[in-house]
Amino acid sequence: MRGPFSEFRVLGGLLLACLAMGSARVPARAAEPSLVIMDNDFAGPGGTNMQSVIPLLGAPGVRVLGLTVTVGDGWENAEVAHLLRLLELAGVQGVPVVPGATAPLVNSRPRLLAWEKANGVMPWKGAWRGDAPDSQPPVPPLREGAPAGRPAGETAALFLIRQVHAHPHQVTIVAAGPMTNLALAIRLDPEFAGLCRQLVFMGGLVDGNLGQVTASADYYTDFNLMFDPEAADITLTAAWPKIVSVGGVANPLRMTPEILARATRHAGGLSRYLTQYYHPQPMWDELAAAIAVDPAIVTGSVSAYMDVDLAHGPNRGYAHVWPEQTRPHMGERPVEIVTAIDRARFVANFADAAGRIAP
Repeated sequence: MRGPFSEFRVLGGLLLACLAMGSARVPARAAEPSLVIMDNDFAGPGGTNMQSVIPLLGAPGVRVLGLTVTVGDGWENAEVAHLLRLLELAGVQGVPVVPGATAPLVNSRPRLLAWEKANGVMPWKGAWRGDAPDSQPPVPPLREGAPAGRPAGETAALFLIRQVHAHPHQVTIVAAGPMTNLALAIRLDPEFAGLCRQLVFMGGLVDGNLGQVTASADYYTDFNLMFDPEAADITLTAAWPKIVSVGGVANPLRMTPEILARATRHAGGLSRYLTQYYHPQPMWDELAAAIAVDPAIVTGSVSAYMDVDLAHGPNRGYAHVWPEQTRPHMGERPVEIVTAIDRARFVANFADAAGRIAP
């Protein structure tokens, strides 16, 4: 015997059944890719700067919106050429290479040399090493050959701003060189940092002073911050939702013949490049990039407030950290400082990423 609403129950059941059948035929929506922009001083050929693109370009589920270039370890125009050539040799297409800052905001070679007279030698001077000129010279011939491609016709700061506004709260910025491009973007657009997902940067060697004596004065000098201290201060006091510092934890992680063999097990242009321009140095920038796309590499971290010393003394350009109870409240922001990593996971990811890039 049917009640007065039984017809509605039958029709409702049929409708739900049809909806269930229809939804079963619709494939599940694929996960949105993680969006990343790397800003780096891509001095080359080979070495940590150039190899930093591997964890990003070869990571599954990651879309690299662009690679922005800043002066630092080398001159910006030469870095652009080295990066374009690497991408060509590796068969990578469709990733914009965007020229950026050709000099720090305030710092200069004469200023650095004057600072050294009073405060001691800065062991690695990047583009200003040796008898380098004070400003950017023409690009010399490249050992790996001149690139056929051209960089983007946009400046890095404007590119960064445009991409972040196009993808609000989705873009991770990996800063593996001096922060000049980021500081310019922050000053041009007060919303820029807050619209990003996070900043992961290579720098902040807050525990490196003794390492300069017991290990390597070069490896424990915070070059990325010291080269443009004002830019680092502007960047690290901006309103990023999250900041991750990858500093001295990277120094023991060296590029070895074993890692090289794993990363070049697939023949191709990238494997030949890595083998020809092998450098047994710490994998600083590669680690920062790898953590940005796989946070599970981090096995230990501490949170602290961080800013950069701008005084014209021996600590100029070095990061300083405070706990909540002693910080000076001058704009410093909380930073997650990586203190321990899963080396095996990093190496496996790096080798697998290199294999995915090989054409």
